[in-house]
Amino acid sequence: MATEAPEQVPADEIESMSIADSESQDQPASSSSPSVPLSLDERYDLLRSIAEECIQEEELKNLLDKKAEPICYDGFEPSGRMHIAQGVLKAINVNKMIAGGCRVKIWIADWFAQMNNKMGGDLKKIETVGKYFIEIWRSVGMNLDSGKVEFLWSSKEINARSHEYWPRVLDIARKNKLPRIIRCSQIMGRTDHEELTAAQIFYPCMQCADIFFLQADICQLGMDQRKVNVLAREYCDDIKKKNKPIILSHHMLPGLQQGQDKMSKSDLSSSIFMEDEEVEVNTKIKKAYCPPEKVEGNPCLEYVQYLIFPWFHEFTVERSEKNGGDRTFTKFEELSAAYAKGEVHPGDLKPSLAKALNRILEPVRSHFKNDKAAKQLLQSVKNYRVTR
Repeated sequence: MATEAPEQVPADEIESMSIADSESQDQPASSSSPSVPLSLDERYDLLRSIAEECIQEEELKNLLDKKAEPICYDGFEPSGRMHIAQGVLKAINVNKMIAGGCRVKIWIADWFAQMNNKMGGDLKKIETVGKYFIEIWRSVGMNLDSGKVEFLWSSKEINARSHEYWPRVLDIARKNKLPRIIRCSQIMGRTDHEELTAAQIFYPCMQCADIFFLQADICQLGMDQRKVNVLAREYCDDIKKKNKPIILSHHMLPGLQQGQDKMSKSDLSSSIFMEDEEVEVNTKIKKAYCPPEKVEGNPCLEYVQYLIFPWFHEFTVERSEKNGGDRTFTKFEELSAAYAKGEVHPGDLKPSLAKALNRILEPVRSHFKNDKAAKQLLQSVKNYRVTR
């Protein structure tokens, strides 16, 4: 049974927290704004590096040329403990957006989590999880002290400007047929074959409206959110809006085991959580799927590619002298080629990956052990039952 939520820090106080007090000594290389202003091409390359897919590249170039500080939007349902795909990868991407000259609005989708039955639809628990999420990003090194990141709670913002929000939602609903909306159900972790509640039918119309409500120039979410972002672009055609939101869809990191397309909070075998102890990370990576000489579909190599290289800009495989000694790679392509040839063995790759991940996660573990409020938040979240 879930415990009562701890006394909570007000949302406006959490929004103003910076990482200045963080113990992190291993900040990602992209966490600081460059001292020398980036050129247009450098800004474009940095933002484009975030995405597996960009819709459309020419529009992104034009936006960066015409607007000094574009608004990027990302959002999340507070729905349980945070895994590294959400914690580390989002910090990397947000820091790149800031370095690229953007402002970032992060939508804490508490009402959406309630509609999607997360935390059993208990809004108080959802709020606690949302605050825990912010503490994670604060401690891992998301560049919150830049003044360029804003956390916005959906319930608070919608209530404050309901006269703007709900007419847009209704207009989107009115202009789209039900099958088109149901095709967006992937954004909730559902399929279009599932029996959806009326709230889940309404959910895509609201998420589409969020983009316009937040005046977003760029939608920076995962590939699993692509369909609703495309819906927003189609809606621009309906209302004759010239400047469409640009979509930067990042890669979805797979789960630890074979055939797991993404990490899941409800499937503990698929995920490394942000506050996992060092021994837990080591054990999970040791048991992870990592076939020798196979690069494609290898989750361990994907974690190196999308988390370790962007964070440290290098990766060292530690080996005994008998097995060739330590070898440092500065490009993922070099590592993947060596792995495909059998020059790097899973038995060497895995402990080196675990060591690098633990370097990233150590400040998070320390924060949740030493900060009383953060420790209470984590204990509450761990006691909650994850609902799908």
